[in-house]
Amino acid sequence: MWQTMCLLGFYTGLRWGELSGLHRHRIDQRRSRLFVVEVNTRSGIKEYPKSSKSRREVPLPSHVLEVLERHIHRLDRDAVVFTTLTKGRSGRLLTYLHTLVGVTAAPSRRHSRGARRLRPGLHQLIDALDGEPVLVLGRRSDVLAANRMAKALFTDFDQIPVRHRNYARWMFLGEEPRSLFVDWEDQARAAVESLRLEAGRDADDQATNGLIAELREKSTEFDHWWEEHRVHQRTHGSKRLHHALVGELTVEYETLTLPGDPDTTLFVYTAEPGSSSGQALDLLAMWTLTGTGTPRTGTAQEHD
Repeated sequence: MWQTMCLLGFYTGLRWGELSGLHRHRIDQRRSRLFVVEVNTRSGIKEYPKSSKSRREVPLPSHVLEVLERHIHRLDRDAVVFTTLTKGRSGRLLTYLHTLVGVTAAPSRRHSRGARRLRPGLHQLIDALDGEPVLVLGRRSDVLAANRMAKALFTDFDQIPVRHRNYARWMFLGEEPRSLFVDWEDQARAAVESLRLEAGRDADDQATNGLIAELREKSTEFDHWWEEHRVHQRTHGSKRLHHALVGELTVEYETLTLPGDPDTTLFVYTAEPGSSSGQALDLLAMWTLTGTGTPRTGTAQEHD
């Protein structure tokens, strides 16, 4: 039961009270989704008010639904899905969830965001991957480094003030992303869900909480999607772009987490050789070598 509950919580972002208050009839197996209506409180399971934003419909990934179906197949329609659970045992749930995603308990880091310095060898590595765009992201998706191809494909992050040099912030508040990404909504949602996962690792981190507060205040989309309580760990995927210089292309990305430094992740972007997207990347690489500077898809910001 614990494994099923943790898996469901990880992929849906449901709170403890919502998980322990979930009823069998709130799961729509045919449509692969569940409905959050009740919450488990100190005084028992109660329905959210009908006007509450907490009432929502949550899609279920196929592999999560498969595990959940094995758990509920003998339950009565009105039964509570996860029984004999109390909030006092939530620490066990959190410990198991951390194990699933490879997160270990760490001391709270109540500090403000500051510039992180990468070791020289890492800069040499991403520069050596000259034919592919490479981004290096740190905690809360802070952009720590980008090679020339990444700057050409996305934006020149070096021109953004250090305190604002963050991928999620750029996605929602930058000038370029909405016109650059054909699938902007998908990419923006993923950024929200990744940040929620990050926030769950250290709820007291000042820099993370400050970033979330700023984005909720300045972006209605971010605020709306944050309320959905979904989490997502980006390990691979694709992005569809309409680049000002080379037109439409799709890039695939894979992530590499550095041994001994789990807070630093390399995002390496590629396209299928010989495809129109591969040709677009080749053209962009030629432009960065022969052009007068790094191409920009929006207005540059000044350094601090």
